[in-house]
Amino acid sequence: MRALNILIKTVMSGVVASLMLVSLAAAATVEIKAKEGIGNYLTDEKGMTLYLFKKDTPGKSACAGPCVDKWPLFAAEVVTVPAGVVAADFAVITRDDGKKQTTYKGLPLYYFFKDVKPGDTAGQGFNTVWYVVAP
Repeated sequence: MRALNILIKTVMSGVVASLMLVSLAAAATVEIKAKEGIGNYLTDEKGMTLYLFKKDTPGKSACAGPCVDKWPLFAAEVVTVPAGVVAADFAVITRDDGKKQTTYKGLPLYYFFKDVKPGDTAGQGFNTVWYVVAP
């Protein structure tokens, strides 16, 4: 019986630790960066640029299938924002594929696969439908 109690406590500790990791991974910080020719734009806490897709509509992503390979989703349940950005402008939607995605002012947010280091903005103006997010 004692061995069973120890096993249950060990399993429960692992479950609690896993849940804590999930909730920590569900948070992100958004920052404002500036670049000549672009102006102010939003990034994640690592400095990776966030993008909007002109074909999206409020609360609905038009980027699916192979598009998501090139434009990975920005997904965070909780977003911490700097001065000048309104936290209530961020929300989470459930996409048609069942994945969660963070929105800003109703529009889904993305990364660009060709942005490899902080400050890269290779997706700006891509195909005249992808743009950095102005705060």
